[in-house]
Amino acid sequence: MKKAIYPGTFDPITNGHLDVIKRALGIFDELIIAVAKSDKKNPYYDLQTRLSLVKKATKGLNVKVLDFSCLLVDFAKKQEVYTIIRGLRAVSDFEYELQMHYANASLNKKIETIYLMPSLENAFISSSIVRSIKAHNGDISNLIPKEILKDIM
Repeated sequence: MKKAIYPGTFDPITNGHLDVIKRALGIFDELIIAVAKSDKKNPYYDLQTRLSLVKKATKGLNVKVLDFSCLLVDFAKKQEVYTIIRGLRAVSDFEYELQMHYANASLNKKIETIYLMPSLENAFISSSIVRSIKAHNGDISNLIPKEILKDIM
C-alpha cells in the first residue's frame, strides 16, 4: 500500500488544500494529513479545532488525520511513511519548499518530497487569505470546503 504524508498547519483547511489532497489520493492509496501544532506560527485556530475541521472536510476520503509537534522527519519515521506531499502555488513557494526538502533529506535520507500544484481556480487560496477576508466580513464560501463553512463562520 502506497502512503504519503501531507503536513501543514491547516489554519484553516482550504479548497486549495483539499485540491492537493485529492490529487495526492490519485497517486497514493492512503494519505496521512499531519496537522502541525505550530505554536511558533501562532495559529488562529487551536490544534483541536484544526484537527476537527480537517476531519470534517475530508470525510469519506482515504485519509488519516493526525497531529504532530516534532520534526516532520521524526513523525514520518514513526509512521513508517517517507514520502512527503507539498503544495506549490507560486515560484515563491518553491524556494521555501526546496529548502525544507533539503533540510528534511539531510536529516533522513529516506525522505522524498513530491510537489503538487492545485488547479488554477484554487492556486491563489491560502489560509492567511481566508483569515484576512473573514476578518473583514468578506465571502469565503468559495475558498473553503462547504462542509466546514458553518464552523468557520
